[in-house]
Amino acid sequence: MLRLLAAAGTEPQLATGGSALRRAHRDATLVLVGADVLEAPVVRALPRRPGVVVVATGELSPAEWATAVELGAERVALLPDDEGWLVSRAAAAARSPVERGWLVAVGGSCGGAGASTLSAALALAAGRGGAEALLVDADPWGGGLDLVLGAERAEGLRWPELRELRGSVAGDALMAALPEVGGVSLLATSRGAPFPVPEEALTTVIGAARAGGWPVVVDLPRPGPAGPGRAAEAVLAEADLAVLVVPARLRAASAARLLTSADDGAPPWATAGLVVRSVPGGLSRDEVSAVVGRPVLAELAHDRSAVPRGERGEPPAVAPRSPFGVVARRLLAELPSRVRDDR
Repeated sequence: MLRLLAAAGTEPQLATGGSALRRAHRDATLVLVGADVLEAPVVRALPRRPGVVVVATGELSPAEWATAVELGAERVALLPDDEGWLVSRAAAAARSPVERGWLVAVGGSCGGAGASTLSAALALAAGRGGAEALLVDADPWGGGLDLVLGAERAEGLRWPELRELRGSVAGDALMAALPEVGGVSLLATSRGAPFPVPEEALTTVIGAARAGGWPVVVDLPRPGPAGPGRAAEAVLAEADLAVLVVPARLRAASAARLLTSADDGAPPWATAGLVVRSVPGGLSRDEVSAVVGRPVLAELAHDRSAVPRGERGEPPAVAPRSPFGVVARRLLAELPSRVRDDR
C-alpha cells in the first residue's frame, strides 16, 4: 500500500487506534481500511463517511462484506488486480481535496431557551460569509425549524423522506434537494408525524454536507430522562463547537450544570460553551458561569424584534449590530482556527 500511494504522489498517514484514528478518519480525503482489521472493535466503532475504500488481497467473507457496508465503503479493492484503479483514486483525492465543513451543535438548558432561533441565526450568518450552510433540525417535537426561517411552504425534502438514508451520499445532491432560505439549506422535521431522528440518517446527512465543504449547524433536542440519545451524542462527539443556551435564571443554570457535569464519566455536553440569554432581574453572566462550571462564550441581549419576526414567519435578524448577529459572529470566531480559516 505504501508503494502504491507513493506512486499516486500522496503522503499517507497510518493510524491504528485512539484519537489519531478518529481524527484521521474524520479529516482525510480518502480512507483505506485493510480487510484484516475489518472486525477490529476500533474500526467497527467508526462512523460512516464518504471516501472509504476497503483493501484486500482475496475475496471477503460474508461477515467482512457486511462490515464493509456498515462502514459505508464505496468499493472493495482487490490487490493486485485493482492496483491501477487504487492509484488513480488516491491521486484524484490528492489533486482535488475538499476542505471539510465545520460542525456546530446547539442546544438549550431548558424549554424556550432560544436554541432554535440561535441555530438559525448561526446558519444565516455563516451563509452570508459566502459558503451556503446546512441547518439540521434534530428536535422532532420542536415544531419545525422551517417555521423559524419562514420556509414551511418552501419546496424540498424533510426528514420523513430521508429517515431511511444510509451509506455514502453526494453532498451536492443532498443540498440541492432541500429547501433553501437566505443562503441556508434546511432539513426540517415533520409537524404532522414527529418521530425521533434516526442516528444513522442524521450522521449520514451531516457527513455528506461536511465532506462537500459545507458548514453544518444542528439544533439538538432537550435531553429526555434517559439522556440526550444516541443521535445527539454522535453529533456532539464530532462537533467542532458545542453551544448550550442558558437563560440567566437559577433553575436554567442548574439544569445546564446537570447537562455538563456527571459523577460517572464525561457527559456529551461536557465541553460545551455557554450562551447566556439575558432576562430582566436575572443572573449575571459570571453568576451563570459559576453555577454551571463552564465558560460563557457570549451573552445574548434581549431582542425585541425576535418574537414579532417569528410570528410573521421572518428569519431572525443577523445584521452586525443585532443581538443574534453579534452572538452568531462571536461564536463563529470561536471555531478552531483551521476550520475558521477554511471559511
